[in-house]
Amino acid sequence: MIWISVIIFLLIFVGAAWLVVVGLRDSIGKDPLEERLSEYIERGEQTSLEEIELSQPFVERVIYPAAKRFGEIAQKFTPQNALTETRTQLELAAVPRWMDPTLFLASRFVAGLVLSGLVLLLFSLSPTSNVASLRSILLTGLMLLVGFFVPNLMLNRRIRGRQKEILNAMPDALDLLTIAVEAGLGFDAAMKKVVDKWEDNLSIAFARVLQEIQLGRLRREALREMSNRIGLSEMESFVAAVIQSEQLGVSMARVLRVQSDAMRIKRRQRAEENAQRAPVKMLIPMAFLIFPTIIILLLGPAALQIMRSTLGSSLF
Repeated sequence: MIWISVIIFLLIFVGAAWLVVVGLRDSIGKDPLEERLSEYIERGEQTSLEEIELSQPFVERVIYPAAKRFGEIAQKFTPQNALTETRTQLELAAVPRWMDPTLFLASRFVAGLVLSGLVLLLFSLSPTSNVASLRSILLTGLMLLVGFFVPNLMLNRRIRGRQKEILNAMPDALDLLTIAVEAGLGFDAAMKKVVDKWEDNLSIAFARVLQEIQLGRLRREALREMSNRIGLSEMESFVAAVIQSEQLGVSMARVLRVQSDAMRIKRRQRAEENAQRAPVKMLIPMAFLIFPTIIILLLGPAALQIMRSTLGSSLF
């Protein structure tokens, strides 16, 4: 009966987590009741609000409202500092907008409880193990911690990958910006050239800056927000140089040329640093994988001959 109770607990918990996820995602979209009402208005049909509600599917009438309520309750009990920090990390990782901070925190708890529940299920199904033993309790707690931290590790990995891609793409993008500005284009038009030339995280960040400028935001504010969303010191220095050039009236082409040369020198230095680290990184697989294999291949036949000889028979 223990494993049956564990399965029931897992089903209930996964169902509740699914309601939270759907509720948080549904709060971003439109109200299905408003959509159905607009459909009736377009058709010109005379109907009541109760008939419109009853005409909706069961999922929209029951599941979505319950899920939305679960999402609101989960958001109330989440600390504001954790929400702010998680929102900053999600912006650095450039995850889709439907991924709410509360949804990400809920996914961490879900991952931990699902992994620990699977471990309990395996222990309950095994005839030779005891669920209440110390080993099962420790392993369940360990899997709970692993599942809780795995989404955060994946998010940090995505942040590092995005920053690395932007850092490698900045010298080429600054070269194109410099050439475009020296040819007579404005800074916004030069950024548009970068957006049209490449399809990477840096061009996506530039495209968002251009959209914010078109909506009426100041260029320096849009550039600062882009720097905050990326989180690189190189991008901060580039944005600061562009803003100072705009405020002080310095030639934009000259500033971009200096920034481009500096970025290219830094990229070369990073490549040289990685090349210097390569021998140290190769030492561990060579010491524990390659050298033992070579020793076995070289000394193995000699050891076999010694064992078959009279000396080996006397020793062994």
